[in-house]
Amino acid sequence: MASIGITAYRLATAALSPAAPMLLRRRSLRGKEHSERSDERLGHASRPRPEGTLLWVHGASVGECLAALPLIDALYEVLHCRVLVSSGTVTSAKVMHDRLPPHAFHQFVPIDTPAATARFLDHWKPQAGLFVDSDIWPNLVLGARERGVKLALVNARMSERSYNSWRWVHATAQELLSSFRVCLAQDEEIAARFRALGAPDVRVAGSLKADAPVLPADKDKLEALRASIGTRPLFLAAQTHPGEEETVLPAHDALRQRFPDLLTVIVPRHPERAGDIAMLCGTRPVKRRGAGEMPEAGTAVYIADTMGELGLFYRLAPFAFVGGSLIRHGGQNPLEPAKLACAVLAGPHTFNFTTAYEAVFAAQGCGLVQGSAGIAELAAKLLGDAGEAERLGKAAAEGAGKLGGAVAKTVAAVVKMLDART
Repeated sequence: MASIGITAYRLATAALSPAAPMLLRRRSLRGKEHSERSDERLGHASRPRPEGTLLWVHGASVGECLAALPLIDALYEVLHCRVLVSSGTVTSAKVMHDRLPPHAFHQFVPIDTPAATARFLDHWKPQAGLFVDSDIWPNLVLGARERGVKLALVNARMSERSYNSWRWVHATAQELLSSFRVCLAQDEEIAARFRALGAPDVRVAGSLKADAPVLPADKDKLEALRASIGTRPLFLAAQTHPGEEETVLPAHDALRQRFPDLLTVIVPRHPERAGDIAMLCGTRPVKRRGAGEMPEAGTAVYIADTMGELGLFYRLAPFAFVGGSLIRHGGQNPLEPAKLACAVLAGPHTFNFTTAYEAVFAAQGCGLVQGSAGIAELAAKLLGDAGEAERLGKAAAEGAGKLGGAVAKTVAAVVKMLDART
């Protein structure tokens, strides 16, 4: 029998279904939906189902989908199956178009109404569904379970805040989590939260992101940037969120007092924030990559407001401050710079990647910074000692290299799940 929460949710989403097309049109006007593919969000497939075994991998956005790429390749090598990848954002669709292998393809995840999810599931009929991280939609999950789709929660993550929220609706959480035959958590602390909420088979597999390939970089663009920057000292603030530039820019000012030729590169997590960041820069000379500009001799701050180019800047910088960590977002992925031997600095809020930050910081022997003064102090040390910056970069790479293995464990669990007769 369905819990009161699930019953109420399904009734409410069914009642709101008629308004879905209008909502999608409004989101499309704001660039939040892909106008030519909006029917996919209503569960209408834009291509036929391929023959044979079809595995379905779902991730909320870019990060989750990128984390799944090595898993998708590994599953193909073992099972020789086609893979449907679903996600909900325009940016993730673009990235998947560029990065998915030939045996995989992308569709937008349907909005979570009974009708849309039913159309999606009835067309694709996947043998198994792998939900990456924690993007759990009740109608989608329960609809898949009702159709006999074998479900797994992989690279599973749950913050303490989310756990405390789910505890208030324990019956609902248990009903949803019991739909997953296996839950592969990133670490033991996360695993304990899923067990407490009623997930039936919880194991620790580590993070898929530890097995991800290094971020790509276009060789010509990399050389062009190197030529433009020259020998100038470089301070990189990557994946920043609202409220963090107000700390990064004073650190930039403090560093410029010692390194007058310093170039600070800010790569916002969301490129559409570039205009706001430029305003925050005030009288500091700014160039924007999204406008086709390159840093010049007089440029103080270069805003890299483009998608898919982070690999360029992690290769250019000896170290990087990784954003999402000065605010309670939980930090962005530190393994991306670490794998490229780019030393990692971050603020105190790193709960999204606790194990990864601990491994990298332990290998480096430093990296945690507090506020503008802390960022400027450690950055000045590394800018003034290229040898020390290189040593920390190598240490970061070694620390990141010790965290692999999640892909193999996940593949083994999926194969076992598919082989199960029930």
